[in-house]
Amino acid sequence: MPTIGVKRDLLFEQLGQKYTDDEFQQLCFAFGLELDEVTTEKQMLTKEQGDVAAVADASEEIIYRIDIPANRYDLLCIEGLVTSLLVFQGKIKPPKFIKVEPAKRQVLKILPETAQIRPFAVAAVLRNITFNKNAYDSFIELQDKLHQNLCRKRSLVAIGTHDLDTVQGPFTYEARTPENIEFIPLNQTKKMNGLELMDFYTNHAQLKQYLPIIRDSPVYPIIYDANGVVLSLPPIINSDHSKITLQTRNVFIECTATDLTKAKIVLDTLVCMFSVHCDEKFTVEPCDVQQPDGTVVTYPQLEVRKTVISAEKANAYIGIQEEPAKIADMLTRMYLESTVEQGGSNITVQVPPTRHDVMHACDIYEDVAIAYGYNNIKKSLPAFMHIAKQFPLNKLTEQLREQVAQAGFTEAITFTLCSRDDIARKLNKSIDSIAAVHIANPKTLEFQVVRTTLLPGLLKTLVANRKMPLPLKLFEITDVVVADDDTEVGARNERRLCAVNCNKTAGFEVVHGLLDRVMQLLDVPWKSGNQKHGYYLQATDDPAYFPGRCASILLNGVTIGRIGVLHPTVLQAFELTTPCSAVEFNIEPFV
Repeated sequence: MPTIGVKRDLLFEQLGQKYTDDEFQQLCFAFGLELDEVTTEKQMLTKEQGDVAAVADASEEIIYRIDIPANRYDLLCIEGLVTSLLVFQGKIKPPKFIKVEPAKRQVLKILPETAQIRPFAVAAVLRNITFNKNAYDSFIELQDKLHQNLCRKRSLVAIGTHDLDTVQGPFTYEARTPENIEFIPLNQTKKMNGLELMDFYTNHAQLKQYLPIIRDSPVYPIIYDANGVVLSLPPIINSDHSKITLQTRNVFIECTATDLTKAKIVLDTLVCMFSVHCDEKFTVEPCDVQQPDGTVVTYPQLEVRKTVISAEKANAYIGIQEEPAKIADMLTRMYLESTVEQGGSNITVQVPPTRHDVMHACDIYEDVAIAYGYNNIKKSLPAFMHIAKQFPLNKLTEQLREQVAQAGFTEAITFTLCSRDDIARKLNKSIDSIAAVHIANPKTLEFQVVRTTLLPGLLKTLVANRKMPLPLKLFEITDVVVADDDTEVGARNERRLCAVNCNKTAGFEVVHGLLDRVMQLLDVPWKSGNQKHGYYLQATDDPAYFPGRCASILLNGVTIGRIGVLHPTVLQAFELTTPCSAVEFNIEPFV
């Protein structure tokens, strides 16, 4: 979030009213800003430099440091901030920005070679502008804020501003080899070529960070006027010949870019903010930019977009009850001039060229909420949400983990991904018969599919701990993933409990006892006779288990898992030398 520093007295003068610090803080909060700090220029420099002697001449004038939302480029200077606050307070109407046709438009011609380095450029003219010291400083600071924020440290867009009376159009945007570029950089006296300039600014505190953007390129971007005078070497530095001073009356603005959309936003922001200093306020002179293919595009575009929102939706989303006319008035105060359509609740909103942050109806609803006042919105629970509570399946899982651990089993947490062999060949099965989710581009053979059973993970854990004294009793309660064409994503999760007993003898009674204990905890009876509800075992054949020592676990007649003694070939495939029995079943039916 960028922070701007504005002089308090100058700010109050332009607002036409004086405030206490608390009053101005409340105004900022109501507008969606935050007064971060009240300081002075001397205090700021002392904090940054730590050298009191170096700041002895600094001013004691009060500075307000204000946090600005990163997408509100129109508030990065005092001109935009003052205009927006006056509109918010209802003291002025949102200004209309007008393109004034000159006798002859300035032309910026883009040559094809620029495609190698920075292919886009836009331009505009501010005519009959009046700078004083504060306005000049603000103009320079806005460019710096935009460079650091929207322009991504000049990598996307580089701004050049020039005294139009010192140069002559039409202008050309070219790309030349560094040796063929010569000019006197801003605030210097010696003419340098491109290579000398790079060396000269290598240790410059501000500019050295921008050198890598073009340093290694075979050509550098350069802008000339009709007489071959250099205006700028973007994105590094302007020419000293066309520099702006307090006496400048006409400003030529050019922005070169690798992102045309960002360049348009930057140009719109600059001309809208500082057209307030023109003799005819809020007027801009357009320029023609001739593309490499010969087509001509006029900039700035200063597009006013119209969009329609629903007052009903605005009320519903924010949680208020306001008439459409009131909502339209609130939006107008937020610099979005709005009118209510006749005979309905729809509102037509005009989005000015200063509000490039408005991209969707939700951005407009947010401005309604800001204008209404967040503190004025009554707190209520959303109708479509509930008080947070633990997911029932997760709650059951946690309870079972504790009880299985108390039964003498140690919990293991294994990988969700495994190899195809782990769930197929090592369990005496064919991968084609298993509804597994396969990884399209596995990075290793160990992670080819999502596990369809917890058993391989536990057997691998046993192998890793086979030097531990027997018996080894492990369990895991977590998800497996099964391919399922009936689901939206083609797969579904299934929460299972798996336990393995490894000892000198298989110990089938151990895992059977664990199954009975879990069922007892779940209050599920053993089904016998004509009982409708309960669980029971039914002999079955499973290649992963020893013949005649495997059973299906059935709950109310539906198979939910397997229990039995593992087949010797399975143990051999997992490099185990001691017998094992296992139980694995789905716990979701018990939720």
